[in-house]
Amino acid sequence: MGAYLLRRLLLIIPTLFGIMLINFALTQFVPGGPIEQIIAKVQGEADATRNISGGADAGTQAQGAEDNGYQGARGISPELLAQLEVQMGFSRVVCAPGFAGTPDLKDPACHKEKIGATERFVKMMGDYLRFDFGKSFFHNKTVVELVLEKMPVSISLGLWSTLLAYLISIPLGIRKAVKDGTSFDTWTSATVIVAYAIPTLVFAVLLMVLFAGGSYWKVFPLRGLTSDGWDQMSLIGKALDYLWHITLPVIAITISSFATLTLLTKNSFLDEINKQYVMTARAKGLTEGRVLYGHVFRNAMLIVIAGFPGLFLSVFFSGSLIIETMYSLDGLGRLGFEAAVSRDYPVVFGTLYAFGLISLVIGILSDFTYVLVDPRIDFEKRAG
Repeated sequence: MGAYLLRRLLLIIPTLFGIMLINFALTQFVPGGPIEQIIAKVQGEADATRNISGGADAGTQAQGAEDNGYQGARGISPELLAQLEVQMGFSRVVCAPGFAGTPDLKDPACHKEKIGATERFVKMMGDYLRFDFGKSFFHNKTVVELVLEKMPVSISLGLWSTLLAYLISIPLGIRKAVKDGTSFDTWTSATVIVAYAIPTLVFAVLLMVLFAGGSYWKVFPLRGLTSDGWDQMSLIGKALDYLWHITLPVIAITISSFATLTLLTKNSFLDEINKQYVMTARAKGLTEGRVLYGHVFRNAMLIVIAGFPGLFLSVFFSGSLIIETMYSLDGLGRLGFEAAVSRDYPVVFGTLYAFGLISLVIGILSDFTYVLVDPRIDFEKRAG
């Protein structure tokens, strides 16, 4: 197992490097960048100012804004653009040989020099190897601070949704396998298929309409993770308030994973139940419960356990954006979406690197879980 583990750990390096390289290369061809986003925003504010002023007063308003130093009314100066490029790492300040002062673009002896994409990528990866993810372009915070600030929401959605899916799907899947072909199996299969077919967005809206005061009952809150005055509540009150707020988002995000996991569990158990060793165990006089949970369960759960990392990561990342937007939850999904739209590259690449590394490590941990469930599995022999 040691040699297999070493190989998997070494594979993390080229895999992660490839992920970062491909995404970095793609951004070089995407139109617009952080500086273009700033220019567009400033020009938009300037246009809005002119429209609001209206008629003959528009020129007077714009001139007054210029006199007050409002950049939006006249665009961004070349000097400010150069400073932004240096601040965001697209350029560097280069001074004449023998210059002894602090490099400054305002000094006639200094000028701006573009930094190539290759050099920027090498520097970025060097910083990431030290877990230095830099600072956001548009937030006065580091990437780590932003992620830690948004993490509780995403952890709540991912952890509770995965836990709920497993608590429901595994017993239901086992029951469906035992009752295969009966009326119970038929109507539960229909329910599971309908649940799988409902898009997360539609189900989230349905829950809001029914239980969040949309048109029927106002049982659960519509937004946020906690109520106002949460800090003044008792420990039990905080826990109940938190569960009250998280109920609808968790149910909405669980619907598709619950359906998939139920059918996976059922099919896995059916496959094992029809094998020869189960018939032998029954012939020896073992009870059905002993056969099912003493022999079948361990083998059938392998594929279910193997799917845990993928299920958790999919709930943790892919489904969170819709749910966070619908229920006004400020988590990693919204952070990543807003960073991609605004071209906040430190946040985009920093989170991509961190979560890519986490997903690769979790994949290795899932292999260990295989061995814990069934010690007969030897990955080194399979690799050989």
